[in-house]
Amino acid sequence: MAESATVARPYARAAFEFAQGAKALARWGDLLETAAMVVRDARVTALLGNPKVTTLALADFVLDIAGEKADEHGRNFVRLLAQNQRLALLPEIAAQYALLRAAAENTVDVEVVSAIALSEAETEKFARALTRRLNRIVRLHPSVDPSLLGGAVVRAGDFVLDGSLKGKLERLGQSMTN
Repeated sequence: MAESATVARPYARAAFEFAQGAKALARWGDLLETAAMVVRDARVTALLGNPKVTTLALADFVLDIAGEKADEHGRNFVRLLAQNQRLALLPEIAAQYALLRAAAENTVDVEVVSAIALSEAETEKFARALTRRLNRIVRLHPSVDPSLLGGAVVRAGDFVLDGSLKGKLERLGQSMTN
């Protein structure tokens, strides 16, 4: 939803700028991710538009779950979102905050999906190669998908490198039909 991204952007930037100034990027990231997880729950989502539940009660519920991740400023931020009827934007705010944080810390999250589990040496080799290629500190998130048949698919934001056997077979099939 482009509209929710547009509305969430100033909140994400404000949270990021405050957290950066307070040297609390990780703490705010944890708070926003936890709050977003709560709001994504179907049971909470159903309460967001319920006139019998106040937005401040929902904010307090989110903050209770966040626990010590929310300091005074974090609590004020979540309550401000509630007052402005913006709690539903927490997942988008958290996502945009994470992007701002990654850019500031020169990091990138990279998903590596392989046909079989990678060894520790292979994981380190992937991380070193991707660090050179992307010119950023790489946080690797490996997973397994046996349907790939062999090889791996690497995703870092918009950058996708499909070196899987399944992908190669699909590309070969497409070239043969063209």
